Amino acid sequence: MIRGIHHVGLTVTDLAEASARWRRLLGLSPAAEDGALLRCAYEDFCVRLTAGERGCVDYIAYELEASVTLAQAGDRLSDAGTLAVPIELPAGRFGLRTADPDGNGVAVVEHVAPDDPRPDVCKHSDALPGFHPRRLQHVNYLTADTPRAVDWYVEALGLKITDWIGDDACWLHADRDHHVLAFLDKGYAHIHHVAFELTDWGEMRVGLDHLAAHRRPIVWGPGRHGMARNLFAYWRMPEEDTFIEFFADMEVLGPNHQVRHFPDDAFASNTWGQLPPRSYFRFDEEAIRAEWEQSQQLGAPLGTRVF
Repeated sequence: MIRGIHHVGLTVTDLAEASARWRRLLGLSPAAEDGALLRCAYEDFCVRLTAGERGCVDYIAYELEASVTLAQAGDRLSDAGTLAVPIELPAGRFGLRTADPDGNGVAVVEHVAPDDPRPDVCKHSDALPGFHPRRLQHVNYLTADTPRAVDWYVEALGLKITDWIGDDACWLHADRDHHVLAFLDKGYAHIHHVAFELTDWGEMRVGLDHLAAHRRPIVWGPGRHGMARNLFAYWRMPEEDTFIEFFADMEVLGPNHQVRHFPDDAFASNTWGQLPPRSYFRFDEEAIRAEWEQSQQLGAPLGTRVF
């Protein structure tokens, strides 16, 4: 039913500031005059900004396969016991909005064939910056009940399980990309990261140097995930209460993929050996301050927090 991720809807406290920041840090381009829609390259948009009282990830929108209508998607959601309401989106898109069992906003949008289906390298542009991601590709959530979340996305959206790490972390795919979505049990529900694909290791170096020039520290990475195989680096966008991942070289699944179970060890998380700091799964002010001050690396304890 799902072709892949289409866009992330963000609530921001200052539309002009947020648009300029996302464009500056990620190399995104405006797809609307007011800066509320942003794109990586030639897609209609991959980030939608809406003004609100606090910054957060409002919803994730998934694009339907070309053969699936909104009515059929609504029937499947209804069969899964989920109420969905019609929504009209920018750029002539229509969709349905609902929520998963953790309350995360979910939208499905109809497929619209691109005007020019050729690869991006065959196109010309006077607007794209030198550094920009290839595409928005996946999101990961924290949860208190991974099986419940996974069951909902399989039943309601038709995603397929790719792999497990231990019993509490699961990755799901829509096409041959290793994953479009993942859940990790950390005892509470929260978006963890929004992931943008870069072309290769060389482009990741460019991206990380770009972040350094703009004083955005890397929280974990660079490294290589054992499960999913991709190169990664995670950095925080505290203004919208989420991490951003830059990644490249994700595993492409073969036909008739069989679900694999990885041990819950350091190698599955990072074949290069280093696990993330304790702040990596937290979104409170103490964790953010510890990252900016490097206090964890200097040996200062990060206090226990009950979420």
